[in-house]
This record gives sequence, structure tokens and C-alpha cells, in this order.
Amino acid sequence: MYQKMRKLLRGDAGMVTSEYAMGIIAAVAFAAVLYAVVTSGQVSTELQNIVKRALSARM
Repeated sequence: MYQKMRKLLRGDAGMVTSEYAMGIIAAVAFAAVLYAVVTSGQVSTELQNIVKRALSARM
């Protein structure tokens, strides 16, 4: 019984440092692509138009 409890307590259920690093790199790359898309000319213009329409809407 002691051996079973010891195995349960010593189990590895988390990520290792290299997995965290790869996750951070992937998140940063995704953020960079998203930033590039959102700040492009056409997308930026469309987002501005959406905000203008929302602010000028009558209630």
C-alpha cells in the first residue's frame, strides 16, 4: 500500500520547462501574426468603420 501511495504522489502531471518555452513561443508568434493582420490597412479601416457605426447608432 505504501508503494502505491508513493507512486501516486510522485506522478508527473505538469509541463516541463521546454514545453512552457514552446508554448510561449507559439503564443508570441500567434500574437505577432494577429497584430500584423489587425494593423493592416484594410482591416484597420473596417474596424474603424465598425466602431464609428456603433458610436453613431441611435437608441
